[in-house]
Amino acid sequence: MISYRNAVAVRTARALRAVRTAPAPVTGALIVLCCLVFAAGPASGLNPAYGTGEALAAAQRVYFRRWGVIPADLFSGSARAALTPATALFVHGGWVHLLGNMLFLYVFGAMTEQRMGRVRFTLFYLGCGYLALLGYAAAHAGSGQTLVGASGAISAVLGALLYLFPRARVTSLLPFLFFLPLRLPAWVVLPFWAALQWLAAGQAAQGPGVAYLAHVIGFALGFAVAWVRYGGRARRAGPRVKASPAPAPEGENQP
Repeated sequence: MISYRNAVAVRTARALRAVRTAPAPVTGALIVLCCLVFAAGPASGLNPAYGTGEALAAAQRVYFRRWGVIPADLFSGSARAALTPATALFVHGGWVHLLGNMLFLYVFGAMTEQRMGRVRFTLFYLGCGYLALLGYAAAHAGSGQTLVGASGAISAVLGALLYLFPRARVTSLLPFLFFLPLRLPAWVVLPFWAALQWLAAGQAAQGPGVAYLAHVIGFALGFAVAWVRYGGRARRAGPRVKASPAPAPEGENQP
């Protein structure tokens, strides 16, 4: 019995070392693409073609309405509007919005990609991100506010990671504990985060701000996909992960 347990422990340790060291090109490509799109657009303030002051603000409004999700337009039957939940995944409303999302994608995306494989992870990320934004739009079908950001897809990554690596150690800085860094398992941190998003979604007013409902939908979709796809074959031990000042990715932004 002891010999068997030792063999299992050795195989598990080797598998976890492989997860930590394996490349994650899709995660890297998504981060680079989001950063390039942001730098080229008006929200970054880096592209002189958009001008400054009022001209820049006007360009930002036009840009978000062109590439972001407008719930009131999404179900109008327009083919262009139907594509916006996909394009909105690569558009961010500001530097904090971008950097918060990319940080979480960098920390958690690689693990999920390595477990799922490149093609499945790509389809998973895009599909769950699209459906998260679609679900939010359906719940606010009359809204004319624009929705942009990758948080629905990244929340799906967190949901999948919770199922695939429930014992992964996540270092979190919790505001209500004076940002004291704590190393907690994913099965503690991520459900707590999801509960906060759910509570916030119930209190959020329709209008500019964070689309918490998209986070909740994305998280639930990610967990469900991992559960259905991997069943009892998911890894029940995970590598130690150092997440940055968290408890959550930056939300979908409604400029």
